[in-house]
Amino acid sequence: MTELDELTYRRGDRAPRELVFEGMTTPEHLAQFWGPDGTATPVDGITVDLRPGGVFETMMVNEVDGSQYAMRAVYQDVAPPERLVWREAASGMVTTITFNDLGDGTTEVVTHQANLPAHYRTAGARAGFATSLDRFDAYIAAMTVAN
Repeated sequence: MTELDELTYRRGDRAPRELVFEGMTTPEHLAQFWGPDGTATPVDGITVDLRPGGVFETMMVNEVDGSQYAMRAVYQDVAPPERLVWREAASGMVTTITFNDLGDGTTEVVTHQANLPAHYRTAGARAGFATSLDRFDAYIAAMTVAN
């Protein structure tokens, strides 16, 4: 693989690894942040069959015009609370998320995407994905305060 068909994002969340993993694998949590700004992902549009060979599907809805974007993937590896790997059916893109317990109450979340389609490599697509990560960070922070 070349640098152009891989991206890696690193984030730190001040929350236990188990909570961060749960946030990324439970439809009720995913519905709170999944997708870039300007989209919503209703809980009834999310399927999580959390096992190797299980499906992971989301249906994002554009909040302005109602257009929909489906993501369909199959989990290749599920190792709670350490790692998730899925492969998207349409593009072949593989996403690996690693949850690292830093030992100080912080979880580092490393998202690595490989075999990226060209349209995911654009600055706009990367910026949109970053807003989804921002939404996840804010949601986890709010969950931590609530607990």
